[in-house]
Order: sequence, then structure tokens, then C-alpha cells
Amino acid sequence: MSPPEPPALLPEREVFSVTRLNQEAQLLLETGLPLLWVEGELSNLARPASGHLYFTLKDSGAQVRCALFRQRGLRLGFTPRDGMQVLVRGRVSLYVPRGDYQLIVEQMEEAGHGALQRAFEALKQKLATEGLFDPAHKRPLPAFPKRVGVITSPTGAAIRDVLSVLRRRFPALPVLIYPVPVQGAGAAEKIAAAIRLASERQDCDVLILTRGGGSLEDLWAFNEEVVARAVHACRIPIVCGVGHEIDFSIADFVADQRAPTPSAAAELVSPDAAELVPHINSAARRLRANLRDRLTRHRQTLRWLEGRLHMQHPERRLRERSQSADLLETRLGKAIEHHLARREATLSRLRLRLGHHSPARRVAAAADRNRLLHLRLRNAADNRLSHEHGRIVTAMRALHVVSPLATLERGYGILTDHNGKVIRHPDQVAIGDALEARVAGGKIGCVVTEKRSAKSSM
Repeated sequence: MSPPEPPALLPEREVFSVTRLNQEAQLLLETGLPLLWVEGELSNLARPASGHLYFTLKDSGAQVRCALFRQRGLRLGFTPRDGMQVLVRGRVSLYVPRGDYQLIVEQMEEAGHGALQRAFEALKQKLATEGLFDPAHKRPLPAFPKRVGVITSPTGAAIRDVLSVLRRRFPALPVLIYPVPVQGAGAAEKIAAAIRLASERQDCDVLILTRGGGSLEDLWAFNEEVVARAVHACRIPIVCGVGHEIDFSIADFVADQRAPTPSAAAELVSPDAAELVPHINSAARRLRANLRDRLTRHRQTLRWLEGRLHMQHPERRLRERSQSADLLETRLGKAIEHHLARREATLSRLRLRLGHHSPARRVAAAADRNRLLHLRLRNAADNRLSHEHGRIVTAMRALHVVSPLATLERGYGILTDHNGKVIRHPDQVAIGDALEARVAGGKIGCVVTEKRSAKSSM
């Protein structure tokens, strides 16, 4: 009987481990989505001893696990609590050991009004650290301004209150209005531009920056950094009267003076005509006193300068400096000579050491050794090739002895049916079957006319 045919080979299957599967999913999530902002409600806050923060961010329809690592958490300007509405910025990832989809948070801030308040406090802290609120930078208001500039909306209630107070207190005081929007998109930039324009033109002695009351969102233009820096850089004193008494803006802290209302700001910059004469008399007294003080100080300064000039005559100081220069020149020459001598001695030593350690002999010895090794390598290679050639010839002869083709050359043949199956027993064929005999010189076709088993032919 013919031997059984080998089974058909199955296609190879790529089998993932669970770890590899999760790692591939993690890679797809982290590379497939960019950094993004997500808004939701905090829940299930956990603060382990490691300092990391783990929580769930949810809305009405879904939730996602989040992780805020310790170094990022140290930058938070508020304390997260369950139920707080927040905005987070992070990247989508997957925690491989558990296979949990999660959001790795890099930044978190409060949403809505809380975010505005936190931005207010953050900018306030930043500008305070830079010194923009420092009282040393605040300038006094002019007692008798020649012209008052008002930066506000030309149609709001604030400008009407300011003009009413100025007419009542000092009707002859000129007023220059810089019309700007006081809320909405782009308002802060326009307010800052008006402040810079007033500072460049120098048409006024004092400025009033004002608007009526409103919510934190309504007053937000006066909490923008661009307005704060424009106020700080302005060369004209500024009184800020934004909102009501309970309202505070960043511009209030930077301005030279804060007024609780627009009307109060107008009162601060304008003199009261009824009190003008007492003020003039008081100013005259202060002027005389200041003149006496200044004359006294100048006399004392003059006497001190005369004594100092006598003690430190320029000719004497020049002689002392000339002697110092000569001494330094001498020391410098000696230092240069000493330095050059040391360098020459060092160079001589190095030349002597270089002569003792010349590489010429070592190079010649290395060349001789290289030639010897090359000769040994070539001899070893020739011996190895000769040995391997003999082994191959012996193996080829042994292989030829057991080769089926050698058997055919001795007069034997291989008999196969029409399917190419080798015939080893008469029972495999029937009378009349067409067979094929392979001999050393080729193939012979034949037909079965008789068959006998080995036992029957004995």
C-alpha cells in the first residue's frame, strides 16, 4: 500500500496577547486624536498619597475616566470638588493593565463664571507680581487740570453722570471725550488704543476711565491684560471709575486712583469752585514754605560741594592715577615675561618627551606583525578550503551510491499508473491498465496483460 499523503498546511495565524492588544489600542487612541478640550461635571474624585488626581467627567449622556498627574495638578489655581463644572484639556489614552479608556488631563479650569473669576485672580496675581499695582508707580492727580479726558461710551449713563458733576463743580473745565465701546468683542483693544492715543497726544492733564455697573461679564473689558498694561504705560494720571462701589476691575488696581462710581471719578479730578480761593491761599503758603526749604537745602549743598572740591582737587587725583598707571604697567610687563618663560620651558619639555615616544618604531613593528598575520591567515584559508573540498567529494560519492538514478542505471525501472502513483504490488493494477515505466534513458508506456504475485511465481 502507498504511504499516506501529508496533510495540507494551514495558513499561519497572528495571535495577540491581551497586553499587546491593549497596547495597540492605546497607540491608536493616542495617535488618532489630538489634544482637545472637554467640558463636564466632576465626580468620583480620588486623591491617593501619590498626589495624582483621578476622577470621572460626565454630562447628561455619558462619562469618561480621567487622570491628572501630580506635576500638572500643582499648577491648578483652585481646588476641584465633586459636582464642579470644569473645562479640561487632555489627550485620549488607554490604561493598559485594566483596558480602561481614559483622558490624561494636562490643564483644568472652572467653566462659566468661575472661570472668569479665576482668570481675574490669576491676572491680578501676575500683574501684582510684576509690580503694576505698586503704589510707587501711582502718580498724584493734578489739583487744577487744564483739560479732562474721558474714555467711555458716548451714549452710556456714565458720561452723563461725569459731565453733570463737572458742570456743577467747575463749569469752565474743558472736557475731551474719547468714545469707545465698553463691552463686547474687541472692546478691550479699543479701550487700550484710546488710552495710548491720549498718552501720545498729551491733550489732557488727567484721564477718567469709566462705565456704568453690570455683571462680571459686562465689565470684563476692564479686566483684560491689554487694558491694564495700557493704563500702566500711560503718561497721564488715570482715575478709574468702573461700575458701582462693590465692583472692582483690574484697571482699578493699576490706575493711579480708583473711584467707586463715575460721578466720584469726576469729583476726584475737578476742583470745587467754591473752595478755590482757600486752595489758592493754601497753595501760596505751601509755595513760600517750599521755596524757603529749597533755598536752605541748596545753600547746604553748595557749602558741602565747596568743601569736597577743596579736599579733592583734580590735579592731585590726576597725579595719583598717573602713579597707579605706571605701577600697573610695570607689573604687567613682568607678568608677561614670566608667563612667556614658563611657556617656553613647558614647550621644551614636551619636545623632549615627544622624541622619546616617537611612533615610528611601533608603526614598523605593527607592519611586520600585520604581514605575518596575513600570511598565516592565507595559509589557514588554503588548508581549510582543501579539507572542505575533500569532504564534499566524499559526500557526493556516497550520495550517488544511494541515489535512485544510480539504481535505474543498473537496469531497474520505476512503474507508475496514470495518476503517477508508484506500483509496488500486482493487486494495485488490473488487466488492461496502461502503465508507465521510468528507466535510466527515459520513460516507456506499457499495458498489463498478465499479473502474478510473488508467492504464485515461486
